[in-house]
Amino acid sequence: MKTVRIGVIGVGVMGSAHAKNIKGLKRMELTAVCDADKEMADKLSKELNCKVYYDSKKLIRSGDVDAVIIATPHYDHTITGIDALEQGLHVLVEKPISSHKADCERLIAAHKNKKQIFAAMFQFRTFPRFKKIKSIIENGELGEIIRTNWIKTNWFRPEAYYSSGSWRATWKGEGGGILLNQCPHNLDLFQYICGMPKKVVGFCGLGKRHNIEVEDEVTAYLEYPNGATGVFITSTGEAPGTDRFEICGEMGNLICENDEIIFLRNEMSSSKFNKTTKFKFQGPDFWNIKIPVTGTAGMHAEIIQNFVNAILDGTPLIAPAEEGIKSVELANSILYSSITGKPVELPLNSAAYEKMLKKLIDSSKYVKVVKKSEVEEDVSKSFHK
Repeated sequence: MKTVRIGVIGVGVMGSAHAKNIKGLKRMELTAVCDADKEMADKLSKELNCKVYYDSKKLIRSGDVDAVIIATPHYDHTITGIDALEQGLHVLVEKPISSHKADCERLIAAHKNKKQIFAAMFQFRTFPRFKKIKSIIENGELGEIIRTNWIKTNWFRPEAYYSSGSWRATWKGEGGGILLNQCPHNLDLFQYICGMPKKVVGFCGLGKRHNIEVEDEVTAYLEYPNGATGVFITSTGEAPGTDRFEICGEMGNLICENDEIIFLRNEMSSSKFNKTTKFKFQGPDFWNIKIPVTGTAGMHAEIIQNFVNAILDGTPLIAPAEEGIKSVELANSILYSSITGKPVELPLNSAAYEKMLKKLIDSSKYVKVVKKSEVEEDVSKSFHK
């Protein structure tokens, strides 16, 4: 195979963007698009000159594609992903890979043939600043992590966003709110860089800033296996909002804010200074270092090109889909803790969470009013490059 034939399943906002991206990338061809919304699918098919399907099962079995990108509403990621994997296709699935941990486990279990490439759309991993932070920590320059703190409240979304789709911001259609829609990127990076916590305590505001039934404001407390603690704060109701990621280690503080990385680097580790100094009120001397970061993020296009390179050349994936269960588990744990009013020890009991989610769906009395947007969408404004 020299060219990978790709079908995009789900051509709403993100799926449509992915289909258009493929046209400009190397060694791949957009051969089909698929969506239950015939008008939308027909329009994109005509624009991009490819085949059109209205049923994912027919596209998957068509022989027209070697691989699929799944950009449907969240619950369908599991159903469609399992079907595509069982039919022998390579799969790139949008985040979150599933709506809850139990579905993640089912989807991952379907990836039996490891020759099939199974990737997740975690495009934030392509940001040079996050690559640099991960490198600094892995090289031991920050020392053992003592504390983490990410305030990510610039995911502002107006009511027009939530009313643009019947599935958005509902337990039945999406399975959650900001933790499951916007924050999979941040939760993925949080665990990718700092590791998974062992305990989570969550405080979530359900429909606190919008007319929705799911969470739109979150504060979570984390405890890590080494005794370090962390806080994660997010909101879609705050503007302009804050994006400040701070990691404190024995060798200082690493702060990422406004696209800059500042390293307040101790001359001596804080634990060693603590045990050896004769001073009563003085901390270790430190340097204030601005860490240079070069390059730009390839975002969705880089993830898609990496997916194709993995199929054709065996290139390591930037974001293997199996790693997607971690951000879902974090999101589910924070919500589970908030609703039950109890701390959650990880690993999360996936069956217990699924049972709670089904109860939320069955007891929901929320009535969604859908309003079609009258303005042109600009998805790039969502990602704060």
